[in-house]
Amino acid sequence: MTDVVFRLLGGIGLFLLGMALLSDGLVGFAGGALRRALLKFTGTPWRAFISGALTTILIQSSTATTVTLIGFVSAGLIGYSQAIGVVIGASLGTTATGWFVASLGLKINFGYYTLPLIGIGAFLRVLGKGRWRHLGLACAGFGMLFLGLSGMQEGMQGLADDFDLKALPAQGLWAHVVAMLVGVVLTNVLQSSTAAVATTLTALHAGTVGMEQAAAVVVGAAIGTTFTGALVTIGGTVGAKRTALAHVLFNLGSGVVAIVLLPVFLGLLDWLHEHAGLEAGAMSLAVFHTLFIAVGVALFMPVVDRFERLVARLLPERKHDMSRHLDASSLGVPSVALEASQRALESITHQLVEIQRVMLIKPVSADTRDTLQRAQDGLNEALHFIAGLPPLESDESLHRQRVAQLHAIDHLLRLCGRLQADIQAEQRFDRSEIAEVTQHMESLLALVHEGIDGKASLDWLETLEKKREEVASAAHGVRTRLLESETIEGGLARALQLTDALRSLKRSAAHVQRVCHYLMAGRQAPVELPGS
Repeated sequence: MTDVVFRLLGGIGLFLLGMALLSDGLVGFAGGALRRALLKFTGTPWRAFISGALTTILIQSSTATTVTLIGFVSAGLIGYSQAIGVVIGASLGTTATGWFVASLGLKINFGYYTLPLIGIGAFLRVLGKGRWRHLGLACAGFGMLFLGLSGMQEGMQGLADDFDLKALPAQGLWAHVVAMLVGVVLTNVLQSSTAAVATTLTALHAGTVGMEQAAAVVVGAAIGTTFTGALVTIGGTVGAKRTALAHVLFNLGSGVVAIVLLPVFLGLLDWLHEHAGLEAGAMSLAVFHTLFIAVGVALFMPVVDRFERLVARLLPERKHDMSRHLDASSLGVPSVALEASQRALESITHQLVEIQRVMLIKPVSADTRDTLQRAQDGLNEALHFIAGLPPLESDESLHRQRVAQLHAIDHLLRLCGRLQADIQAEQRFDRSEIAEVTQHMESLLALVHEGIDGKASLDWLETLEKKREEVASAAHGVRTRLLESETIEGGLARALQLTDALRSLKRSAAHVQRVCHYLMAGRQAPVELPGS
């Protein structure tokens, strides 16, 4: 008995480790190509569905696809309406592993033949450079996956001799629900629906469980896999939470339909056994897995717009938050995390620039003070978020991007401080004596909005620098005239008050110009977004 348990646990462990290495290796080897592909092919619900299915088949993990997708939604790269199609596609794509295991893994002892692949992968991981190291990781993971599958087979065959799980209740709705709950628990213990399905396929192949029991367990595995994505979104953005909820509702809905109609599905499989030559056992279970998810796709995709609105009602958008793109779940993918912080900083810049513009023409209101405080809080969150990134020295592009964003935060914090000081001092800029400077400042601020939104000319940074120089030159000229004038209303005290306002505008203009410079340096290489 001890030998059986050791083989079974060891096999499951190797399979899990192999899946993790294979998924991580393939994602690392694909690099930005996978990210760009997922972003590019999500323009419509059906394109998003196909993108999710193909991505999951490629990286062999619906959880990896979903968690990565949640990071994209958090960063604002993909809207949650597009993400719904991707998560539905990921649920269907993950069924491909079951076909692979049932058709080859359980029929041929690949564990022995993939041992050299583990060795080759290890050498590539240790001696290779760049993407080849990730490829080595994937190769080693592929080999370990089948080695673990062989161990699971041996353990399940021994378990079948000692336990007859088929003797447990298998027919009836409640028996199916109990087996489904076992699948939910098994998936969350193993943290992989693929591993749970593979374990169930192996048990069915070894005769440890019956077809009805195995089918219900697979349904539970599909439901259980959504919990990881849900946990990732705790404390995350509304868009990320909506994506996770859509995943839960789809898999739960498909699972309920499968459990209720399980006799119908089993009858269809019997018909396929007799008339289509479908092999009974593990292959039938793989077909069932794909069938009930496909039924879910047929039910949800035609009404995906209504499904989207339902999820939106269940999780309404919260009050505008300048740091809404900052989600800790994306820190594991630095490129996505930096895109999220970039968008947050651009949003904060828009707000601060608008506050400065309002201060040029009228007194500050309570709403403006509140917006300034939220901007300050957002900057502190962004700084904390970027500090949570892993070391990026090995990736020069990401490292430069991170440094540029930190420079931008530095200038934004100083701009925040200057605006707060002006508000506290009740600084007034709507004075006729300094109108020339405020006009140049308004022109500069308008250019900031246009440039960040991509509506300005390609040389807008150079134009912005010229505008800053115009503000500085005009401020110097007006300051000189004020100090040399002996007829200014209010006398020298008023002249000094106005020169203080000019000094503040000059410094604010410099901070704004440097913020824009570093924001542009902090942008990633252009990504072709859906619909572009």
